[in-house]
Formats: sequence, C-alpha cells, structure tokens
Amino acid sequence: MREIVLDTETTGLNPGSGDRIVEIGCVELMDHMPTGRTYQKYVNPERDVPLESFNIHGLSEAFLADHPVFAEVVESFLAFIGDDPLVIHNASFDIKFLNAEIDRLGFKPLPMSRTIDTLKIARSRYPGASATLDELCRRFGVDNAARTSHGALLDSELLAAVYIDLIGAREPGLDLATQSVSQASAPTAPVDRPVRPARPHAPSEAELAAHENFLEKLTDPIWNRNT
Repeated sequence: MREIVLDTETTGLNPGSGDRIVEIGCVELMDHMPTGRTYQKYVNPERDVPLESFNIHGLSEAFLADHPVFAEVVESFLAFIGDDPLVIHNASFDIKFLNAEIDRLGFKPLPMSRTIDTLKIARSRYPGASATLDELCRRFGVDNAARTSHGALLDSELLAAVYIDLIGAREPGLDLATQSVSQASAPTAPVDRPVRPARPHAPSEAELAAHENFLEKLTDPIWNRNT
C-alpha cells in the first residue's frame, strides 16, 4: 500500500485572498514505512512574502524569486503523488492551497476523500491534549531538534514518523513475533532414532489354541445362531 505524506508552506492563511504556496514536501510510504523516495520543491509565489509568514518558514521573496513558479512543477508533483492516499496534518489547509493552484492551471482538484488527516486522528486518540506536530513528536519520541523553523520536506519526514506510531503500525511486539515465526520455521537438526522392525501380527499356534479353548466356554455364541 502506497501513501504520500505531504506538507506545504505558504505566504499566508487564505488562498482566496491571494496567498500562494512557497514550498511542497512529500515522503513516500510503502506499507506504512518510508521508502526513501521524497519530493521537494521551492515555489516562486509571484508575490511578496509577509513578515509573519517569513518568520515561520524563513523563505524570503528574494530567495524564492530564483525558483520555478507552480505551473512549472505541477506536473512533476501530480506524477509523484499519483492516485495514492495523502497523509496530511490539518489536511483541509494544504488541500485548499493545492487546489487553488491546481484549479488555476486547469487540472483536476484533489478530493478531500483521499486524505488521511493526522490532526483529526490525534484529537480522536488524545482528546483535550495538544495535537501539534511538535507535541506529537514529543509524545512518540521522534527527534525534531532540526525543526528550528517550518519546512515542508522536514515536516513531512517528521509527520511520517509520527503517523506510523499514531496508527499503531510500529507495535513493540512485532519484532519478537517475527523472530518467533522465523525460529519456528527454521530447519531443525534430524533426531537419531533406532530403527525397529515391525511387530508380526499373525497369531502363533499357542495363541490359536488358547482362542479355541476360550470359545468353547461361551454359551450360545451369536455367530453360531441361524439367521
């Protein structure tokens, strides 16, 4: 089963008022485990980057000006994610930005039905507790020391590790169970047992005589009756 863990960085909170994507990061999972394949692109938003957004992700307008616009990366992005489920923390936020960019270029929008929202899963599993990515990293012991600022690829890598624990795909007993199965299926050394000849089952002369003597003592045996 292939899944794509995805994150974006943007110029703000609302694509409807002109905010744009400035970075896309994706991590490929196969059967809930990272394959090592990733996708990452910085995107020129073709507009300014407000200071409050720069303080979050550290991507300046000058830096982004040297990178491709979304129209230049959309096909490689869509090819990477394919039709597989998208694992996203607060999926509605990223999907609305992606669909704003995709719709602008005439591509088919991404349906929410293909998303797996880790924020909703975390709130369901731990009601009342903080469900930020940093808090989930602390909860599951995921090292997020490198996260001095938000970054789409780094956050996708952290979310991939969190997601595996969040859905219970990394059970502590799995390794032991696998080892037990391997040991049980491993070939064992042959046991050296002595070969004994089969016991003869034909009665001896003495046994036949004893049997006849026993039958004579029976009164009106059933096999002597006329049917």
